[in-house]
Amino acid sequence: MTYFELYGLPVSFHPDQNVVKQQFYALSKKYHPDFYINESAAKQEEVLELSTLNNKAFQVLKDPQKVLQYVLTLKEVITEGENYTLPQSFLMEMMDVNEAVMDLQFDPDPEKMLQIRQQINDFAKKIDQELFQYTQGFETLDAEQQAVQLAKIKDIHYRSKYLHRLQQSLAKINN
Repeated sequence: MTYFELYGLPVSFHPDQNVVKQQFYALSKKYHPDFYINESAAKQEEVLELSTLNNKAFQVLKDPQKVLQYVLTLKEVITEGENYTLPQSFLMEMMDVNEAVMDLQFDPDPEKMLQIRQQINDFAKKIDQELFQYTQGFETLDAEQQAVQLAKIKDIHYRSKYLHRLQQSLAKINN
């Protein structure tokens, strides 16, 4: 059972957060282990599994980044340990940023650090806008259209992860 099925939601990159919360609380009550203390061991185990599934579903569906990863995995667009090749054009754009981050590791410069951080944030904002464009209304598309969108979303996902690693590298320099 998928998290979306558990909560009665369509597979979406933007699940209705009100429904997510309502379902989480309703299922938390329904599957609370204390209510099944007098049941058989098998029933107690089943309820515990459903309670655990509910908690995991809530943790994923309330976090946009986790939802993105979950849907792409669910749709079998990405796999664990996949070796995705980023577009050459993106890597060329990032070459100067990477070099600047490496320079900062050896020669910290607060002003340069702010410039690089802003540059990375600008890239991230652009990618987030692009991601929203492709994910908004995804569940209303037919299977063929979804397949096209998923390929684009996958690429954006990996570019976003790349930028996140750059942001982490910058944060380490500060510490």
